[in-house]
Formats: sequence, C-alpha cells, structure tokens
Amino acid sequence: MILKFLGGVRTVTGSCFYIECNKLKILIESGIYQGEGADEVNRAAFDFQPEEINHIFITHAHLDHSGMLPRIVKEGFKGKIITTSATRDLLELMLYDSAHIQESDSEWLTRKAVRAGKPPIFPLYTIDDVKDVIPLFDVKPYDKIFNLGNGIKYRFLDAGHILGSGILELWFQDGEKEKKIVFSGDIGKKGNPIVRDPSTPPEADFVVMESTYGNRLHKPLKESIDELVDAIKITFKKGGNVFIPSFAVGRTQDLLYILNNLVRDGRLYRIDVYLDSPLAEEATKVYLAHPECFDDEARKFFSTENTDKSVKLHFVQSVQESMELNRIKSGIIVIAGSGMCEGGRIRHHLKHNLWRPECSVIFVGFQGKGTLGRRIVDKAKFVHILGEEIAIKSSIYTINGFSAHADQAELIEWLSGFKDSPEIFIVHGEEDVGISFGEHIKDRFGFITHIPEKGEVFEL
Repeated sequence: MILKFLGGVRTVTGSCFYIECNKLKILIESGIYQGEGADEVNRAAFDFQPEEINHIFITHAHLDHSGMLPRIVKEGFKGKIITTSATRDLLELMLYDSAHIQESDSEWLTRKAVRAGKPPIFPLYTIDDVKDVIPLFDVKPYDKIFNLGNGIKYRFLDAGHILGSGILELWFQDGEKEKKIVFSGDIGKKGNPIVRDPSTPPEADFVVMESTYGNRLHKPLKESIDELVDAIKITFKKGGNVFIPSFAVGRTQDLLYILNNLVRDGRLYRIDVYLDSPLAEEATKVYLAHPECFDDEARKFFSTENTDKSVKLHFVQSVQESMELNRIKSGIIVIAGSGMCEGGRIRHHLKHNLWRPECSVIFVGFQGKGTLGRRIVDKAKFVHILGEEIAIKSSIYTINGFSAHADQAELIEWLSGFKDSPEIFIVHGEEDVGISFGEHIKDRFGFITHIPEKGEVFEL
C-alpha cells in the first residue's frame, strides 16, 4: 500500500489522504482548506487525477474533511463516496451552503474586479456541481464489514465527534498477510452531548490519527457549563447580549441541548435564543431524524421534551431578520456561524457589538491560526471586520470544555485501547502540537510515530 499525505498535515484543516493499493486508488477525506491563504490553496491543482480515483471515504460532515467533493467531482471523479447515512444527510446541506457562499463571494469579488479592470473571479464550485455529488453517495452503517474489492475490506466505527462521524478501518492484503490501517477521523471526547462515546478498534498495523488537542486538556464539562451560566448572567446583568460563534453542525446542536437542560434544571430562565443560521436550523432537523446515533441520555431527553421548560428558540431566516437582531440591545443569546468567524452572519454581529463593553462573545470551539476568531481570542485590541476597524471592548470568554474533540488524555486513552503496537501517523493538528504529541506517544507506548509533511509518501 502507498499512503500519501495531501492535506491536514501540520495543520488542522484540509484533510486529504491518498491510498494506492491492489490497483485501487482511494481518497480518505477531501477537505477544504480554511484560514489564511485558503483561496490559493483550494484552487491549486490536485496532486491526483480525479477521474482515476475509484472511491472516496468521508469520516464526517465538517467541511475541512469534505468540502472539496464538488470540485473533485467537477474535475472528473465518477466513483462512490462512502460514508454513513447521517453524514450523507448533513453533507447535502453543508455542500449546498458552501456552494452558495462560493457563488455569492465570487459575484461580489467580480464586481470589484471589473471596476478595477481585472478579470472576473469564478467560484471554486457551484450549486450545480453539488447536484452532481449527491447521487454518488454510498451510505453504510456502523460496525459492519464490507468488501471494497481487490482484497480490501472496510468498516466504520462510531467516532463520537458529531452526528454520523466515523472511524474508518481498512484491511488490505500484503503478500499472504492481511494488514489493517485505521483512520481516526476526528475523535470525540467522552460525555459529549447527544452522540455516543467514541469506539476504539481492537487492533491495527497503522493508525492515521488526529491531534487537534494533542497538547492540552479540556476543562471538565460541568465546569464549562458553570462558566457558561456565569457568563450569560453577568452579561445580562450588565445590560448586554451574548454572541456565540458556532459551527452549524455539531456544536450548535450541543449548545441548544445544554441550554435546554439548564432551563429545565432551573439554572437559567426561559431565555430568548436566536439561531442565526439557516444551515444550523436544517442541521438540527437532520439530528432529530437520526436518533440511532443518540446516546441513552439524549434519546430520553428528546422523547420527553417539555417546551415550557426549554429556551425560547427563534430561527432567523432572512438577512433582514438577522440585521434586526442588532437593534435588540440586551437579554438575548445569538448563536451564529461560522465557528471561527471567517464567514457567515457572526461577522455582522461582531461588527455591531464587539465594541460594546456590556456584551460578551463566548468561543466554544477551536480557533485556527490566521482566523478572525483566533485574533479575538489572542486579545487583539482591534480587528478588521467587513472593511472596518472594530475595537474589542466586549468580554471575551473561551470555554474549551464544549469541544467535540478529544483532548490529550482522551487521545492517549483511545490509543491505549489497541492491543498491539501500531505505527502512528499524526495529522490534523498544528505543527508544534503534532510534534509534541508524537513525543508523548513514544514516551508512553514506545510506538513508531511520524508527523508527515504535505506530499510525503510512505510505503506500508
């Protein structure tokens, strides 16, 4: 087997791994790159010929693992996209939303370019390109082994990260022996709301493993919930609003679940929560349509839901409705995308409220280098948003206990579930994190570890 690392190496975005084995060419993930310089990276020529790829596996629906699918299909891929049922349903929403953003941004940039006498800017892909992706999905359940052909078998296990997220096991023939490579996808932390805890494969010869939080520990969820309650109460007492940049898929649903529990338990009153993301609204509906992915607590919660003891949830549809939220000066929570503040409606809310000392911004997810969210978290005095310089006067909270990613201790615990001594390839983490996590693994287990460079090839 040839394993080539095309993305998601020494960074937390753009995951893409190429396998050539027994005359089959396979991609694991096809993530879009996010952050500084993203457009140039995403428009660069592929390191493979899309029409030669036989299969693509997607571990979960976040765009940093899946967002290049329309471009790959547009440039010739005609094989199957293999994933779980819930991931397919979420991806249909997310890819259409991504294409809409691509088209809108290119239209705006083209008008600007034409005025400057420059050529038009074309979108990375369009809504029509997404339509060509949907028929190629081949959905599979958890825990069942399937034959891919040419001596290759595969299985998805529950990764416990977001709805439908999977750990991928691939068995392949190496001479007369069968060997196994495991792709972790993004590993969830134990006790995540709604979804089940992550599974651990019993054995592997090779593991391609994420390391997003490989150098730190999360606060316990209880402490994070306490901090969330305090932040909301302090902000409302000051006469301001709470703004939460949140990923439309996963984090938003977890937050709504937690806020409803807080109201049900009497720790918060029936506060007004505005979900300012049509995508998040549709994703929430997908969550409710897949109870087979719920843990026991969530299944019980949704079967006994009492609207008199839940938040007053408002779905914000139009841009005009979103703009009107900024006329409400106090007493509301606004959850809006994107999670790293790189796009979506959250940027407009920050522009109108980040300078208000009575307001608060609560970050509940990872903020990648070069993103607007990271600059705010890193205590910048001013940031540029939508062409304006905005002073940061609001209270800024970073509550990492809500992360859907396993922390260092949980990643190590996941690795300890392997009964043998697999060779480890550390991916999907910032460079310094991957290096330190690799050393930690070697010290703890004695495993052979690699921190691949982009384009690096290994023969397994």
